[in-house]
Amino acid sequence: MNINYTIIGQLIAFLVFVAFCMRYVWPPILAAMEERQQKIADGLAAADRASHDLELAQKEAVDRLSEAKKEAASIVDAANKRAATVVDEAKTAAVAEADRVKELASAEVEREKAQAKEQLLAQVSTLAIAGAEKVLAAEIDADKHAALLEQLVKEQ
Repeated sequence: MNINYTIIGQLIAFLVFVAFCMRYVWPPILAAMEERQQKIADGLAAADRASHDLELAQKEAVDRLSEAKKEAASIVDAANKRAATVVDEAKTAAVAEADRVKELASAEVEREKAQAKEQLLAQVSTLAIAGAEKVLAAEIDADKHAALLEQLVKEQ
């Protein structure tokens, strides 16, 4: 065998092998590589979108938290104002009730005072009448008069 024929045979076999690979092996490999490249590009794009969405969600969360804090502060302020109003109303009602009770007590005192005056007046008039009866019944003598008055005071 000649070395030239061997090299030519090997060259033909190699070219057939390369043609076979170019025709049947290389296109699926390229398709798989392109598909893999597309998947990687899609994954990177999805990661970028997810990162952007995460930033937006964080900003929205911060905004909502800020709004919630403001709303909570306004609710607390309103509650404090309402509490102050309720306390003022309660104070006003308590003062009014105290004034009413004072007026009732004053009226009761005045009524009892008038009743005591009436009772005292009735007793004085009874004593005066009783004293006058005894004075008129007995002789008019200074010693007897004083004794009768002392006796009347002791009886009452």
